[in-house]
Amino acid sequence: MARNKSKIKIQNIVVSTSLEHDIPLIKLAEVLPNTEYNPEQFPGLVMRIKTPKTSALIFSSGKVVCTGAKSISKVKESIGKIIENLRKIRIKIKIKPKINIQNMVASGTINMDLNLNSLAMKLENTEYEPEQFPGLVYKLPGTRATFLLFSNGKIVCTGTRSETKLREAVAKLITNLRKLK
Repeated sequence: MARNKSKIKIQNIVVSTSLEHDIPLIKLAEVLPNTEYNPEQFPGLVMRIKTPKTSALIFSSGKVVCTGAKSISKVKESIGKIIENLRKIRIKIKIKPKINIQNMVASGTINMDLNLNSLAMKLENTEYEPEQFPGLVYKLPGTRATFLLFSNGKIVCTGTRSETKLREAVAKLITNLRKLK
């Protein structure tokens, strides 16, 4: 039996961490040009990092949420840049921040044509309203993964927290789809 070769690429990783140090956000916003801070609207400071192209929400407690990286090495690089920027206002982070993946978004193809009308009837945990959106939403049972499926075999996966879980979810998706052929 021919194996489907899926090609899936991570597009975004959302992580949280703690720098375990209070951060004076007003001072940071005054010193750094790549920041936005409007405490009346939101308690976090937004820091935009050029390379790797990521954004971080930094809170006065030292908690950080970083988004936009396409790999864990880029996540680590971004956190490093945040720590470097903090040195500019004389804050030294002495710990190696523990990175917690909150979500991964990946896209690609599973190289199958999909009949979304048929899948909406046969699969449980789906939402499909073609008048509003051309993709079928499928929550994969037993996983955190939610897929957007398109008739041309293109997919988007969100909800997994590791590359391993992402690959497992895609394999399980393909298995579930094959059973319906």
